[in-house]
Amino acid sequence: MRFVFKQYTMHKAFLLVLMIFYNGLSSNAASSSVEARPKVVNIGALLSFDSSIGKVAKVAVEAAVDDVNRDQSVLGATKLQLNMRDTNYSGYMSMLGALSLMGSEVVAIIGPQFSVTAHFLSLIANELQVPLLSFAATDPTLSSPQYPFFVRTTHSDAFQMAAIADIVDYYGWRAVIAIYVDDDHGRNGIAALGDKLAQKRCKISYKAPFSPNMDQPNEISDVLYEVALMESRIIVLHAYPDTGLEVLKEARHLRMMGAGYVWIVTDWLSTKIDTYSPHLTEAMDDIQGVITLRMYAPDSQQKTKFAFGWSNLTSRNATGGAFGLNTYGLYAYDTVWLLAYAIDAFLNQKGNLSFSYHPGLSELQRENLHADAFKIFREGNWLLHSISQVNFTGLTGSIYFSDGNLVHPAYEVINVIETGFKRVGYWSNYSGLSVEPPEKLYTKPPSNSSQQLSSVIWPGQTVQGKRLRIGVPNRVFYHEFVSVQGTNVFSGYCIDVFTAAMKLLPYVVPYDFEAFGDGHSNPNTTELLRLISVGRYDAAIGDISITTDRARMVDFTQPFIESGLVVVAPVRKLNSSAWAFLRPFTPMMWLVTAIFFLVTGLVVWILEHRINGDFRGPPRRQIVTILWFSFSTLFFAHKEKTMSTLGRLVLIIWLFVVLVLNSSYIASLTSILTVEQLTSSIKGIESLVTSNEPIGYQRGSFAGNYLINEYKIDKSRLFPLNSAEDCIKALQDGPQKGGVAAVVDEKAYIELLLSSNCEFSIVGQEFSKNGWGFVRVSSL
Repeated sequence: MRFVFKQYTMHKAFLLVLMIFYNGLSSNAASSSVEARPKVVNIGALLSFDSSIGKVAKVAVEAAVDDVNRDQSVLGATKLQLNMRDTNYSGYMSMLGALSLMGSEVVAIIGPQFSVTAHFLSLIANELQVPLLSFAATDPTLSSPQYPFFVRTTHSDAFQMAAIADIVDYYGWRAVIAIYVDDDHGRNGIAALGDKLAQKRCKISYKAPFSPNMDQPNEISDVLYEVALMESRIIVLHAYPDTGLEVLKEARHLRMMGAGYVWIVTDWLSTKIDTYSPHLTEAMDDIQGVITLRMYAPDSQQKTKFAFGWSNLTSRNATGGAFGLNTYGLYAYDTVWLLAYAIDAFLNQKGNLSFSYHPGLSELQRENLHADAFKIFREGNWLLHSISQVNFTGLTGSIYFSDGNLVHPAYEVINVIETGFKRVGYWSNYSGLSVEPPEKLYTKPPSNSSQQLSSVIWPGQTVQGKRLRIGVPNRVFYHEFVSVQGTNVFSGYCIDVFTAAMKLLPYVVPYDFEAFGDGHSNPNTTELLRLISVGRYDAAIGDISITTDRARMVDFTQPFIESGLVVVAPVRKLNSSAWAFLRPFTPMMWLVTAIFFLVTGLVVWILEHRINGDFRGPPRRQIVTILWFSFSTLFFAHKEKTMSTLGRLVLIIWLFVVLVLNSSYIASLTSILTVEQLTSSIKGIESLVTSNEPIGYQRGSFAGNYLINEYKIDKSRLFPLNSAEDCIKALQDGPQKGGVAAVVDEKAYIELLLSSNCEFSIVGQEFSKNGWGFVRVSSL
């Protein structure tokens, strides 16, 4: 069965009325006579008899009318006369049925059943002042003051969406995907869900609507394909019973009902199960592990008695075999009683029922189009007020209104498993999620701090989802990065990064840490990654370096620390001395500088001595002049004047060079005299490779193999070190005492080591660029 609902505007609605009149629709209703207490009060009902809700509600409404008429304490001698219309899923038929009932001078209509229909029928009800009491139209926007004659005798979807938001928040999910029917019922329900999630700092990450009539056969598949590409696996399905089951069936076909997925569906599924449970054996395979809601009705003798006699009621009224009782049937039954109590209170105050012509139909009257069949219920506002004041206990518990809604909205949280379902808790607007029935909590102060649900069997027959086994290297030192204490206490910077990242996920991933290594010697990280590739672990976290060889085995996340290999070696302090002024330049630099001084003086002499008397004289004087002129330019103190153009050009260039030399010398000398100077015989990886000195590295690190493969260092020169103490001792001893000349390790480790050991230092530059990342098996 397909749902075809179309919303009509007021203009179109009354055009339809004109057509009905024009085609000769008439009513034999006469002007109501004013009586002190009428013997019969007409009420109407609009239901889709073949729907999951409608067929149950039809039986329940008829049973309630019979019970009210038998109970003299309610209406006394007055009887309810029920006029029922089958809307057959059609908005058009709903309008015809509503107009037909209003032509029968009904004082109220039970229905409509669907939210889409309720929107435009409420506008007609406003004009004719006939209350609509709907036990199934749950669209939150129908509570608007725009529809004063619409009375919801069930709970709004705003409360159901609040329950779903609490469930999402309870499990720590941060984003959901919403699949919904694209009409007023679906759109407005999902809008309410978005508002409730926002209050929990959650969100709808993707909305996937589908049309109500589903004219395209592959529409559901197309929608689910888009959903499967999304990151989130938490899906909320808000639909009608028949289309909802088709969505779940197609989802199972696309393998979207397996482990890792979470499906939360609104109460249409519990309604379908309650109504057709013995006949849903095949469909149950499509909904295993789904969470659904059911409107909560507390246990009572009245409810038990009605449920016990349900089979007798369906055997008398059913036309297509027996069917079960759902909660909408309970609310439909209570709606009749609510209306009966309201009519009784109204008659006690007013004593009569009266109808009058609608002034807007005078033109139709003049055209003799039988407009007299449609009249305004003059006491409609009084009856509406009486409805809002009713207070009684029915099959669904306490029935009275607060702010236009029934009090104590509550739902059961249900987990579908095997051939039935298991209740895992309750939700109420008073206390949130709990494993205790709501009525027990109404006597206690409200509290949302102790939210609780029983264990859930998720899709794929998993309890709380699949728990990942995550390996953590149990290293002997550098515990600031990863620390394993006992068997289940894990801490350190890498653990903190991982847990913080998991909290940012829009869904919960259950996991367990498992230590890899005995804690007495550093484990081989490459072996840990091999165990991931063969399925022993699902992932690994910690100070794990990303290398080309390792990336061929497993997948890495993006690096969360940049850490390349560096060389650390002992350094010694250069003490100041009287000859410290010579240290800014090397001996070779001093020699080259002196040669340039002499060459410059000689060139200037050659260019000037023929025309400049300052550069002439005896040979001895000319030699002294050359030397004096050259070195005096160092302090810009030369007295000799240059007269030739080329001489001046050479002098300008040389003075600029002298300026640079002076500046460099002063800067270097200042640094030497003010900053502690450290030096080492090892200058970097190049000098280490060319020497024959022993080299240390951290046991279990990739550094050893890297030096062998990339720099062709003989394995005999490499010494694995088990702890930070071993590194310090090996560097202090040096090659002469059986130690090492330098240690090659990752920069992050070395910086931590040097933070408390100033006698060592990094020499040279990083010679590999890699980082630390978390690991998962490629097929995870």
